[in-house]
Amino acid sequence: MTASRARDDGTAGPPPAAAARDALALETIEVELFVEALFRRYGYDFRDYCRASLTRRVRNLTLGFGAATVSDLTARMLHAPERLGDIIAGLSVPVSEFFRDPHVFLTLKEKVFPLLASYPEINVWQAGCAHGEEVYSLAILLSEAGLYERTRIYATDISKAALTKAAEGIFPLQDAREAARRYRAAGGAHSFSDYYHARYDLMKLDQRLAERVTFAEHNLVTDGVFCEAHLILCRNVLIYFNTPLQDRVLARFAQSLVRGGFLCIGTRENMEFSQARARFQLIEGTAQLYRLKPPA
Repeated sequence: MTASRARDDGTAGPPPAAAARDALALETIEVELFVEALFRRYGYDFRDYCRASLTRRVRNLTLGFGAATVSDLTARMLHAPERLGDIIAGLSVPVSEFFRDPHVFLTLKEKVFPLLASYPEINVWQAGCAHGEEVYSLAILLSEAGLYERTRIYATDISKAALTKAAEGIFPLQDAREAARRYRAAGGAHSFSDYYHARYDLMKLDQRLAERVTFAEHNLVTDGVFCEAHLILCRNVLIYFNTPLQDRVLARFAQSLVRGGFLCIGTRENMEFSQARARFQLIEGTAQLYRLKPPA
């Protein structure tokens, strides 16, 4: 009996299930080679990203580039450095919204802002800022708390395209109604419409909300400490990293925080099994808000 014997339907070759397994195994190899090539050619390290999510994004890039296979995409990436921005934009996940998880922002307002008020200058690091919705949300609440004028928000992301869009502060007007509802639930003191100007089907955020924001490219995987921060927000980014990479990033956050500084991660994320967990005190579980413990 040979592997090439005729199937029951009279055609030659392996059965469909075996062919599907072979195709998946080949794709796995191709994705690994793509990730390694991206790192060695350009220094962007996605080797410790969650494979299921990364594979989906590589598939989308393959289709978007009109490439026949992931190997074809790899060849194009290697020989067309001008398309690197498109590659990184496709691999990142710029998904956010204004006042996402309003109870998180309400928790920051009630439990963190009063303590930040004791500092003459406040540094906030929004790591993985995507298109900036959460940055502007934070700026609004800091402004209402009378803290914005002494705050510097460092909004970073791996994607230059995402940072450009975030700095523009222009968003679909259709998002305004839901944003206004979440703003109220987050403890907003005024009306969300006070903070944007509408024109046609777009809204432009008040430019004053960006006056204390620095948008900058930063790679959480390969780059070091970005600033000394009193508050770090990195929400729904760690879910795309495997456990060793999560540990490295959380350790970097601990190094970045001032004594007693705060860290807020995504509501779908959990620090309980991280090596860095012992360095943080849980402040509020549903908001995934932590405070750096003093050195032992």
